[in-house]
Amino acid sequence: VVRLVESGGGSVQTGGSLRLSCEVSGDMPVLSWCTAWFRQAPGKEREGVGRLDKDGTTTYPDSVKGRFTLSKDDSSRTVYLQMNSLLPEDTGVYYCAADYRPFRRCGSETSDYKFWGQGTQVTVSS
Repeated sequence: VVRLVESGGGSVQTGGSLRLSCEVSGDMPVLSWCTAWFRQAPGKEREGVGRLDKDGTTTYPDSVKGRFTLSKDDSSRTVYLQMNSLLPEDTGVYYCAADYRPFRRCGSETSDYKFWGQGTQVTVSS
């Protein structure tokens, strides 16, 4: 069983920073991970905010590029999302996602990920 547990959400003012953590436990080989962060605002669809591929390559949508950074610590099996220069439109529930893809490329869609965390709320006030 693979389990993802997020932490680090909270409330900040515009321009502030937060770092979200996602601890991955269970039987999933670290080197074959695909991991990503998604967010969902009230009344909107879940959208990706960053992807971390097996080789360490990161991909971001234009909406967060230059402000958000993904990283991971393989020894602690933790994935991080550093969010800087936060805006009110960044408000939402943030989800960590992971999938085991030893032979396939990582994806950026929700359907590309089998395992999900419970979500953590991020609120940015103006």
